[in-house]
Amino acid sequence: MGTEDKATRMFNNTFVRPEKFYLSGFSNIPHIRYFYTFLCLVYIMTVLGNCFLLSLISLVKTLHTPKYMIVFNMALTDLCGSTALIPKLLDTFLFDRRYILYDACLSYMFFVMFFASVQSWTLVTMAYDRLIAICFPLRYHSIVTETSVAAILLFVWIFLVSVIATMVGLVNRVSFCRSLVVNSFFCDHGPVYRLACNDTSLNYNMASALITILIIIPLIFIIATYVCIFIALSRTTSRKERIRALKTCTSHLILVVMFFLPIGITNIATRASYIHPNARMINSTLTHTIPALLDPIIYALKKEEVMNAVKKLCKRTYLNCMKAKTRPCNHCCIKS
Repeated sequence: MGTEDKATRMFNNTFVRPEKFYLSGFSNIPHIRYFYTFLCLVYIMTVLGNCFLLSLISLVKTLHTPKYMIVFNMALTDLCGSTALIPKLLDTFLFDRRYILYDACLSYMFFVMFFASVQSWTLVTMAYDRLIAICFPLRYHSIVTETSVAAILLFVWIFLVSVIATMVGLVNRVSFCRSLVVNSFFCDHGPVYRLACNDTSLNYNMASALITILIIIPLIFIIATYVCIFIALSRTTSRKERIRALKTCTSHLILVVMFFLPIGITNIATRASYIHPNARMINSTLTHTIPALLDPIIYALKKEEVMNAVKKLCKRTYLNCMKAKTRPCNHCCIKS
């Protein structure tokens, strides 16, 4: 009985909360260390790519536009999302520290789910930007302003903080008196709340609502946006204009497919048939990490404005270096 008292904490004689959870992810996978090494490289490249993009947008004034405010938000979210997940994942499994404190587990859940949700809605904001640019080109600069984009992004962050905080708060309102083994690679919402021994109907409803908010509504909005875009382009007589307009959407469409397709396949496969837990976890890990790595390459670095900004920044840095080198020589000449 003494051991049980240490393992759990009683609050108001109602809620039983464990001291720790045990993360059982990636069990019995041969050569799994290679996968951890791969994730480590992915994280390093993600940090470098997104930090470079954030610095570039901050330093180059020509990129201080509403469109690049959204790209800045995307890069920041990708960086924070990867940082919330990968370092802790590597610490847990690479160094075999699978036990995680109860409060730390809920924090882990909050940050991973929150940044994944923001990534989803950032893609929606990008779709809105493309919709106005193609369907209402003459009114674009009056509709998509820095103020309007900042208001949209602020609303997204506040709304999603509220939703994810509610989800985590509901997990905190159930008792855990069965197994403390979480069958996932992080403190995922579903595997954690299913360990509860009392009524979890609210948690189930919240999980369904989260899928709707994170996947279904964004997808519906993005599909509706592109339907409107294709209708608008079909009315354009010039074939060149159609191709040029569609080219501005290709990067965004690739990101949408990269983000939503793996999530959709995993969810459908889980419900329609049996999928091995390890296969599901590896697919889910890649879904959380690979888009953050590729986003700055696909969406930003192939854009002409960004490449011009890179050249401008390199030229400015080179000129500053040359000035710094010539200053001492000029000083010497004056002295002599």
